This record gives sequence, C-alpha cells and structure tokens, in this order.
Amino acid sequence: MTGMMATNQVSRWSGAFWSGALSVCAIIAIIRPAHADPRAVVELFTSQGCSSCPPADKIIGELSKDPSIIAMSMPIDYWDYLGWKDTLADSRFSARQRAYSRMRGDREVYTPQVVVNGSAHVIGSDRDGIESAIGNTIKNESVMSVPVTMSLAGKQINVSVAASKEPAVSHGEVWICSIAKSVPISIARGENRGQQITYHNVVRNVLKVGDWNGRPESWTVPIENLTRDGVDGAVVYVQDGNREKPGPMLGAAYTSLH
Repeated sequence: MTGMMATNQVSRWSGAFWSGALSVCAIIAIIRPAHADPRAVVELFTSQGCSSCPPADKIIGELSKDPSIIAMSMPIDYWDYLGWKDTLADSRFSARQRAYSRMRGDREVYTPQVVVNGSAHVIGSDRDGIESAIGNTIKNESVMSVPVTMSLAGKQINVSVAASKEPAVSHGEVWICSIAKSVPISIARGENRGQQITYHNVVRNVLKVGDWNGRPESWTVPIENLTRDGVDGAVVYVQDGNREKPGPMLGAAYTSLH
C-alpha cells in the first residue's frame, strides 16, 4: 500500500512558471471580492496511485465548502512508477512537500499528507487532526494575520495585501494558484484501478505575483494567465520565506473565476 510510505526521491521545483505581465497599481474596480480573513490554508499532497488517498481527497472537498478555510489539492508525482501515472501530478508539488519537510526538520514525506498554514503536517484522512492543527497554528500571532483580497475586474485579477498587523511580520512572497474546483478522474491501473475519484480545488499552476514588505501593496494579474486546463478559481497567498524554504502562511484569499 502506498499511503503513509516515506520517500527520499529527489525532486526540484521547476522554474516553468507563467511569465505574464504583472504590474503594481491601484485597484480601480472591485467585483466579487474574495473572503478577506480565512483562518487556514490547507494543502493536501495526494496521488491517484495511492490507495490511502481517496478519503483525504473527500475531506478536502468538504473543507473547500468552508469559507474560513482555503483548501487545495497538490498532486505529487513520486508514486507514478507504481503502475499509474497521475494525470494531475506536478513535480513542483513534490518539491514543495519536500521543502516543507526540510523546514520542519523531520523529513516526513508521504501521501496523503496535509500541511496546515505552512507549518504543521497531518495525515490527510484525519479530519480531527486537521482541525486540531488549524487551532494550534493560529495560536501563532503571525499566522494568517495579513488581510489579503482578490477581485475580478474585466480581464484581470486585482490582488491587494494590507499592511502588517504584527511588528514581527514584515516580509513575504505573494503567489497565485489557478484552481480547478472539481476534477473527476477514472483510474485504470494501479492501487485505485477501476475507481472514479473526484479531486477538489486542484492546483493546476502557480505564479509568483511579487514580494511583500509589510506595507500595503496591490498587483494585477491578467486573467488569461489563469484560465486554462479547466481552471475556474484562483487562490492568492502570502507566505514567509521562499519556495525552497517555505514558512508560515501569513494571509490568503480565494475567488471563483466564473
């Protein structure tokens, strides 16, 4: 069984990000503003080739309905050799999972694994554990302390990050993820052969928006950079550290694109 198996496979975060034009500007129009104050970002590292993952995939679907939680599925690729190549997997997500493990110092990498607010890891099928991790991580005053808003205006997404509320929080990287809200997959081989599994809030690509330095800032992202591969939503998050050394989540927002 693949679930909960540790792995030391080396993977690297690809540099193949969209290079769409980004520009700092004032937000002129606010249309369908995203929820400004979620309490948690929950990232599930999952795989179509993992027999232990479907219960976790279902939980992410349930959490995605909670407006106070931003839930994302990040399919990894290191189980592809077991007989089924994950059709949604991205080596960048495998690298992100490993970067988290290095920062925690535990080197625990498995599926299904959830990372809560960039710091705590939990078995992805443990709903109570996820809720507990949310409660524990937000005890850190810097976690999810920065208001982030995102809105659609014509052919662009406006992203706004407010000033820091905490003196110790003075910098972070701003990233946008394109999201496919619901992706049904029929699996023909491997541990889940014969099953059709629906994956929720699947990250289809990521783009660095900019660097935040504790002051109010705004950016625009051309919506054409996001709307592909069944994408119908977007998540923006501000995170301490960088992609090689990810730290706590400082703030985030979600919006539908349709």
